[in-house]
Amino acid sequence: MQAYLDDRRGKGYSVTDGMGPLANAWRSAAQQTTSITSVAADSNTVLYNDSGNNTGVAGSANASFGNVVDLVNLVGNNASTEPAKRFYKYARPYRWSSSVQVLPALVPAKSPTPPTDGGFTSGHSAEGVRDAVAMAYAVPERFQEMLSRGLELGESRIFAGMHSPLDVISGRILGQASAAANLADPANAARKAAAIAQAHATLMAATGTNADTFAAYAQSGTTTTDRFADYAANKANYLRRSTYGFAPIAATNVAAAVPKGAEVLLETRLPYLSDAQRRVVLKTTALPSGYPVMDDAEGWGRLNLFAAADGFASFSGNVTIVMDASKGGFNAVDRWRNDISGTGKLVKQGSGTLKLAGANTWSGGTELTAGTLQGDSAAAFGSGDVYFSGGTLVANAPAALKVAGKYTQLSGDTTLELDLGGAAAGSLVVTSTATIAGGTLRVKFANGYKPKAGDVLTLITAASLKGKFTAITVDGFTNVTPNYSATALTLTIGS
Repeated sequence: MQAYLDDRRGKGYSVTDGMGPLANAWRSAAQQTTSITSVAADSNTVLYNDSGNNTGVAGSANASFGNVVDLVNLVGNNASTEPAKRFYKYARPYRWSSSVQVLPALVPAKSPTPPTDGGFTSGHSAEGVRDAVAMAYAVPERFQEMLSRGLELGESRIFAGMHSPLDVISGRILGQASAAANLADPANAARKAAAIAQAHATLMAATGTNADTFAAYAQSGTTTTDRFADYAANKANYLRRSTYGFAPIAATNVAAAVPKGAEVLLETRLPYLSDAQRRVVLKTTALPSGYPVMDDAEGWGRLNLFAAADGFASFSGNVTIVMDASKGGFNAVDRWRNDISGTGKLVKQGSGTLKLAGANTWSGGTELTAGTLQGDSAAAFGSGDVYFSGGTLVANAPAALKVAGKYTQLSGDTTLELDLGGAAAGSLVVTSTATIAGGTLRVKFANGYKPKAGDVLTLITAASLKGKFTAITVDGFTNVTPNYSATALTLTIGS
């Protein structure tokens, strides 16, 4: 059914189900309609043309969402696949082999004129991807889900028997490049800003959310209510649909090139990064070289926008992140889920919160001067030192959070927060010397864990522990006794 609907419905309408909990609000605000809601009973009654309005009502005719529809429409400027189809004259798969069967309900949709019905490049795939990119740009709280939906629509063309995987891959590439070219056009700057503001204002009003609750609502679906609620499945499917299992036909270790203007695709998803930093993110998360079709000279074929939404994959030099929480959204709180390698150093500045959840190995160290830096995985801070002069450092890992080098916490406005979850979860393990020159230690309890009177909690272990905290607070307890040794800090819970 999905292949039929993706073939016959307007692509702009189809991909909006990638909005999950926001899908109905989006369609209502955009005033989107479709006349195709089910599979035709048989091939003789195929519903060929969608008489709906695809992306919705644009411009001033839609006072509350017209700017958003304008944004989705503008990414289609100069984006036709017809020139490629007429140039390559690459036959559709059912014309190559009788073993390829077109979905029966779509047989009437087969063109009777093969010379003008080339398969390369897939127009459905290109349009679905660029529409999904535009929607992800407007509502980055559903960024990866929308990208996943865009690639899924392309795969539907393979299942329908209408296109080969290479047709669809090329459609993805053209769709991303076309969207980026239009989004990067300076003439569209005001239209982009208006669309982003309008999308959030209208969707928040429709869902009863605000700037503080909107992101959580956008991710509140379950696998029974939101086909894209499973992050791991989305990630695996995105990678699979990027190459469709083709074997490399050339070297796989060629450095990636980042196309001019491609950084605009991350403008709303990673708003606290500079254009140069977004380009590095695209470079470090790029797909391997060597796959068919994907090694274009400019680099569009190797972009992995799903991975790029999870931040850097490598620090080749020092990376300074400045997040301003007053701007809200991802400026206030973001999470990087890539496994970050490299020899550079991470410096976290600004009032926002950055969460690190990858199996990280970068060796240049970590420095926190302001805001919050949260370790959501055991290896969140890589393999170097951690230097902490301001803000809040949070250990929220499902196991002990490891500092592979030295740990240094200065006095003043510094707070180490340990979110203990039982066993070693949320504690801090320092491979080398831990130097505590003051500051605050706050102990919280996570995942339903709560100790009882008399329990001794191991908070920090180190090869060598020097210094003490100025203050220690424990949520829910006032009678606690810290116990410092040469290699550990434990805490006894009193009655």
